[in-house]
Amino acid sequence: MMLNLFFSPLEQFEIFPWFVLPIVFTQANVYLIIIFFTLIIFLSSSVYSANLVPTYYQYLVELLYKFIINTVKQQIGLRGFTYFPIFFLIFFFIATTNLLGLVPFSFTLTSQVVLTFLIALSFNLGLILLGFYIHNFRFFNLFIPHGAPLVLIPLIVVIELVSYLLRTFSLSIRLAANMMAGHTLLHILSTFVLMFLQNYYFFFIALFPGLLVFLAMGLELGIAVLQAYVFFILLTLYLNDSLTLGGH
Repeated sequence: MMLNLFFSPLEQFEIFPWFVLPIVFTQANVYLIIIFFTLIIFLSSSVYSANLVPTYYQYLVELLYKFIINTVKQQIGLRGFTYFPIFFLIFFFIATTNLLGLVPFSFTLTSQVVLTFLIALSFNLGLILLGFYIHNFRFFNLFIPHGAPLVLIPLIVVIELVSYLLRTFSLSIRLAANMMAGHTLLHILSTFVLMFLQNYYFFFIALFPGLLVFLAMGLELGIAVLQAYVFFILLTLYLNDSLTLGGH
């Protein structure tokens, strides 16, 4: 009997209730809890079992720690150390969420635009408030480039302001779209493999899409970490704008 393999690749991104207690728990809620405890165990175990001569696990965490703090220092300077914990957390949260979504039959939280939009909006609102807290109304100087002609300043301010506000959408949609695209590709290639495996005469043809699935999975592992880095590095640049007004 042929299996029904032709359901929509987008079904894997649908949210539905898993069980009902006093409140309804969807698979998104459950995976959010799993990620929360995964981060606690991963990070705390490397601290409480720290050795003078680090183990491979401890060395990995320390290497990631140094990588993030050096990136913050490079992009923002010493002032960025104040905000290091939130950058450290957001990098690990997105990376862990992306990697967990690659486990077969799991759910990818970062494929949901509502979640990525909420994260991006929270950060951008915080950066705007921080800019006003530090610079007061001089924060609007961020939208006026150096040496801009006086006649063009109103138009430039409007363009820069719209561009600034669109950061929330670019951050959120970039992350969600990359996760959805990769998982959809993996679903389509896996469907081809199963289709050929079910047919005796085309069994050998399954080797080619199977190889593509293997290569795509490796690519997705890299993209999962890369997207966490892109999100994190863009936030450091946006924070630097709020702190320095883009060099003004």
